[in-house]
Amino acid sequence: MSEDSRRTADRISELLRTEGEQVQANVTPFNEGRYRRYAEMDDTEAYRSEARRIKEDAIERLPELIEQVRETVESNGGSVYLAEDAADANEYLREVARGNDAGTAVKSKSMTTEEIDVNEHLERAGVDTYETDLAEFVLQIADESPSHIAAPAIHKSRSEIADLFKRHFDLDEPLRTAEELTAFASDYLEERIAEADIGLTGANFVTADTGTIALVTNEGNARKCAVTPETHVAVAGVEKLLPSLADLPPFLNLIGPAGAGQDITAYLSLLTPPVDTPAIDFDDPDAPGFGGPDDREFHLVLLDNGRTEMREDDELRETLYCVRCGACANTCANFQQVGGHAFGGETYSGGIATGWEAGVHGMDSAAEFNDLCTGCSRCVEACPVKIDIPWINTVVRDRLNRGADASTFDHLVEGLSPDDESAGLDLGKRLFGNFERLAAWGSRTAPLSNAVADSTPARIALERVAGVDRRRDLPRFRRETFRDWFHQRDAAAPDDTGRTVALYPDVYTNYVDVERGKAAVRTLEALGVDVTVPDACGSGRAPLSQGMIETATEQAKAVYESLGPVIESGRDIVVIEPSDLAMFRGEYDRLLPETAAERVAENSYEVMEYVYGLLENGADADDLAGPNADETPTEAARNGVAYHSHCQQRTLGLEAHTVAVLEAVGYDVITSDVECCGMAGSFGYKTEYYDLSVAVGADLRDQFTSPEADGRLLLASGTSCADQMNSLFERRSAHPVQIISPEVDRIADRRR
Repeated sequence: MSEDSRRTADRISELLRTEGEQVQANVTPFNEGRYRRYAEMDDTEAYRSEARRIKEDAIERLPELIEQVRETVESNGGSVYLAEDAADANEYLREVARGNDAGTAVKSKSMTTEEIDVNEHLERAGVDTYETDLAEFVLQIADESPSHIAAPAIHKSRSEIADLFKRHFDLDEPLRTAEELTAFASDYLEERIAEADIGLTGANFVTADTGTIALVTNEGNARKCAVTPETHVAVAGVEKLLPSLADLPPFLNLIGPAGAGQDITAYLSLLTPPVDTPAIDFDDPDAPGFGGPDDREFHLVLLDNGRTEMREDDELRETLYCVRCGACANTCANFQQVGGHAFGGETYSGGIATGWEAGVHGMDSAAEFNDLCTGCSRCVEACPVKIDIPWINTVVRDRLNRGADASTFDHLVEGLSPDDESAGLDLGKRLFGNFERLAAWGSRTAPLSNAVADSTPARIALERVAGVDRRRDLPRFRRETFRDWFHQRDAAAPDDTGRTVALYPDVYTNYVDVERGKAAVRTLEALGVDVTVPDACGSGRAPLSQGMIETATEQAKAVYESLGPVIESGRDIVVIEPSDLAMFRGEYDRLLPETAAERVAENSYEVMEYVYGLLENGADADDLAGPNADETPTEAARNGVAYHSHCQQRTLGLEAHTVAVLEAVGYDVITSDVECCGMAGSFGYKTEYYDLSVAVGADLRDQFTSPEADGRLLLASGTSCADQMNSLFERRSAHPVQIISPEVDRIADRRR
């Protein structure tokens, strides 16, 4: 393991110990609330689609909107400054402070001002700056950076905050309750607000037609910062611009439910500066103010800082649609365990942070945490603007790979050449990205290859050179591949149902878990389906997970060359591995020409989804094995099954099909409710992430060792899920298709 990998592993272990428990405790209700609110809202998908459409339009018209808002705000008596970068923005803010002879400033929560280190620069200019958001205030006195885009102090417990306040303010007695802590901070900060010369805010949205600043908060401090001091400065990235005030509703309906699972945020402030309400004179409560809006000063600082380049970058452009709700972080199983101090860069954290950090701080900042995104795609379902966050992470990973130094290890297995795309990767990524080649080699030389891989010297070498953790069991390759078995078998003639399928031989099924492939064939044939197994290569999922987009594209093209004629002949494509189906229905849209991608997507089905469709269309569930059948793989199945659905299977909306089929043949089913098993393909094999993978898996272990689940047969749809469950539990897991698959003799008897 490299020194960088060792530092990463140590950092993650430290955060798991010190911050992970609190982060998970705080984001869990956010997730639960989002699930509830998204389900309750009749128009959730319509709002999400409309919000995305508006953002697409706004970013497309951005130069025009910048000029429009400049004219609008200036006609209202305010000033607009377009800052090229952080230094430019901070110099302008210092000029505003000097022009107002400002000694103090109060500030509401703003990730954009975090991005350019406003506080530090104002302090250097002699302006005492106070954070007024409670979480930001806590972090300011703790001298810590935010760990979440929307909830900056999510890693802090109430007791930690109480101890911090006692030390910092030299209190005789600690403030123990949330109410006491909040009241103390509120009283302290209200004095700062009343005395401040400048009020600084961010902006959730800025409407170009009216110059309105929309502030969405839960504390009300932002509006105090905006209207109390005589000078208000709003700092916003140029991407916050929307064409009109009429564009706000879908965002306002989504941002609370998406970010924190709220029905609605506590405060919505729509300010059209200079505000019509005069500033408040705290020295004379009876005075009407400072004489009206003409005495107020307003500055809108629009920050570029790399955003124009992001807009012109077809792959990073989507990042600019982000509304900074934090839903992608909340739903991410890895983030839940370590928070943004590991899963984040200089400013931004969570799934979308890769795009932001690469765009505004550079690739080095994104490289620090990019591999923590496993591409599970759950964040896409959470995002209120439907940003394809995993693809952004993959693109950045690809660019990081291409900038890496070439490995000195030229050959690991046959076919791994330093001349191909993987030459610049570390050996671990080369190994996992080229897993199909490794599997083919391992299968040809099995069982010798398995014995060698299991040896202590080999495991030590793999860990030291390629970062493959020796605590993980390695896949055991089969000498007879699934394709070999299928083409050599004597199959009973299928019933004349007219249903024909090509069962896609994914890499793991073909070379490792051959039994699930056999079970899928027998299940489909038992229901009267004519099955063939095409000679197709891996889907490209393995290289794509390592950021090897060129290799993934070549594999996708090869898959289409194999499957295109099969589809043309009228066969449906049935897939066992959910991550491969996600490629067919998702990523192929980016890797293949449009027509080819559509053909594969429209004609591909997950195996249990397909079985469900057959049963719904008249097939007899009695033809499948149930809990009392002699061929049930284990006695435990008669006690019921505990089923964990693969992440991408869930985002494809397919978990319910598996449950329905299992129940139709008589199994008692309970399902997991965890975000992820933690294995995530190759992720859990890597030494620097092993501890994190196991920590994520602990939630699944706890649920499936509960009294309700104990003694049940464990089921998992995904390869990596099964690997993780086999390491978490003493009892082995199976694929759902294996416990509904009848034996060959039973199929033949039925057909006689």
